[in-house]
Amino acid sequence: MTAEEIISELRELADPSRTGVYERYAIRTKELLGISAPEVKAFAKEVKKLVSDRHAVAGELWRSEIYEARAVAYLIDDPKLVTPEQMDAWCCDFDNWATVDGACGYLFCRTPYAYEKAVEWTAREPEFEKRAGFSMMAYLAVHDKKAPDDKLAAFFPLIELHSEDPRNFVKKAVNWALRQIGKRSLTLNGLAVQAAMRTRQQGTTSAKWIAADALRELESAAVLERLRNKDTKNNISKK
Repeated sequence: MTAEEIISELRELADPSRTGVYERYAIRTKELLGISAPEVKAFAKEVKKLVSDRHAVAGELWRSEIYEARAVAYLIDDPKLVTPEQMDAWCCDFDNWATVDGACGYLFCRTPYAYEKAVEWTAREPEFEKRAGFSMMAYLAVHDKKAPDDKLAAFFPLIELHSEDPRNFVKKAVNWALRQIGKRSLTLNGLAVQAAMRTRQQGTTSAKWIAADALRELESAAVLERLRNKDTKNNISKK
C-alpha cells in the first residue's frame, strides 16, 4: 500500500460526527477525520502487513497533517530506521497532546536516541514540544525494562527544574514522568518522593499541584506493596 491509498481508506472510515469528541478532550489539530483510536490501531495493524517500506510511507503519512494518518505513521514506522533529525522534525510539528504521547509511546521511546531527546526537548519553549520531553521520560520508565535505576533517576533534576511551568500540557506531563519513574522500583520511589518534596518547596501553583498529586500515588499503600513484592521477587531470582 502507498501513503495515498492509506489516506484514501482512512477517509472512507471517517465519521465527521465524532470530531466533537476530540474537542472535549482538548485535541485540536489541522484535520480530523473522526476515527476512534481502537479503529486506527486495528487499521494500522493490517496496513503494517501490506507496506513494503514502512519508514518511507510513515514519513509521507506524517506530512499529510491528518491526525489519524499521523497516528498510523507512528504505529507502522520502524524505530530502527528513525533518525534524530526525524525526531526533531516531528517534534516541531506537534500540535496536540495525543499525537505527542502516541509518537513518543509507540515509536520514539524505542529508538536509541530516546534519552537524548527527552533531555533536549524539555528545554524547548512550545508547549507540545516541551511536553514531548516529559512524555518520553514517562514511557521510558514503562518500556525500557533493562534500564538501571540511575539512568532514569537522572531525569529528576529536569523534572524539578520545569515544575514551575504553569501550562496545562506541560505540568501534567512533568507530573506523569515523576509518577511513572517513581513506580519503577523501591529505590526510584524513594528518590521520586524526595524530588516531589523539593518540588513542593518551590511554592508555585503548578509545582505544588505536581508534588501533591505525585505524592498521593507514590506514597499510597498499593504502590508501595507492589514495589516491595517486585523487589522481593527480584532478590529471589538473583539467588
